[in-house]
Amino acid sequence: MSMPYKNGMTPISPTNRSTKKKKKKSPPAAPTTEAPFDRVRYSQVGSAMASNEAMWGSTSSGGAPAACAFPTVPRVARSHAWDWAALLLLVAVDALLNVVEPFHRFVGAGMMTDLRYPMKTNTVPVWAVPVIAVIGPVVIFIIIYVRRRNVYDLHHAILGILFAVLITGVLTDAIKDAVGRPRPNFFWRCFPDGKAVYDNITTGVICHGDPREIKEGHKSFPSGHTSWSFAGLGFLSWYLAGKITVFDRRGHVAKLCVVLLPLLVAAMVAISRVDDYWHHWQDVCTGGVLGLVVASVCYLQFFPAPSDEKGFWPHAHFRFITEQEEESRAQRPAETGGRTSHELDALEAGRRDQLL
Repeated sequence: MSMPYKNGMTPISPTNRSTKKKKKKSPPAAPTTEAPFDRVRYSQVGSAMASNEAMWGSTSSGGAPAACAFPTVPRVARSHAWDWAALLLLVAVDALLNVVEPFHRFVGAGMMTDLRYPMKTNTVPVWAVPVIAVIGPVVIFIIIYVRRRNVYDLHHAILGILFAVLITGVLTDAIKDAVGRPRPNFFWRCFPDGKAVYDNITTGVICHGDPREIKEGHKSFPSGHTSWSFAGLGFLSWYLAGKITVFDRRGHVAKLCVVLLPLLVAAMVAISRVDDYWHHWQDVCTGGVLGLVVASVCYLQFFPAPSDEKGFWPHAHFRFITEQEEESRAQRPAETGGRTSHELDALEAGRRDQLL
């Protein structure tokens, strides 16, 4: 007979106990959706490019600096040594074209009606054109580099704008020499004293002015001031369009005004050439189209289109990142004994089964 227990409690048989072990519920796995490759990762990082932390991680587990670091400006420039050599060649060609005597187009007495405009000084001096079209944009490139610290962006922007203005300069001067169109003030270049002399048979002009002024008087088409301005400032407009994401479909008209501002400055330079009677309106229009086309081609050679999701940085920036990521993935199997991530997961799963 079994002994009574206090408070009427009865013993629990071992058979009454549940033989089933409670399985611990594993927490649900976090979704592993891969972030899309868009401009948020690369262009909306603030000053992320100033350090490797935002893109690659500032330090490794042992506190050593990260292996993936952007190259220096001299190193990037050396990798484009042939491009810089091509720029020097363009400078030499342009200098030669300015020495060559342009084609002296026939100018008769009956043509002087449109060529008797007064001689005026340049509203925009020759020395001011490189300042407006090249130095000004380069200062903006440097300011963005100080904020973002992207070596490829600085180097390719400077290289691109130099190519734009120098290619435009060579094309402009070559066309000037070949066409030989007289300027609107050609009469006063040819006859500075106002006494016209014409050939009795052909009625062609017989100039007795300064040979340098006469030579310059046959370089009206197209306008060099205009083509250079639209080449440099047109490149700057493309550059700003990519940096402020003007084509993000959000309808910010203020961004469009920022992009159009350099083109307005170039247009004012072009208008000054007509107001100073140094060019005909056809010279200015042709020079503007020429400079803008060359600027567009040179920009797209180094940068994606501003409407592209990667339009913030140059092509070389993303190529460098892709190469570093591929190199990093190639080093991972070596660091894990040659095993891939799937093999390591399978080994870990086998150890769990043995413990259970």
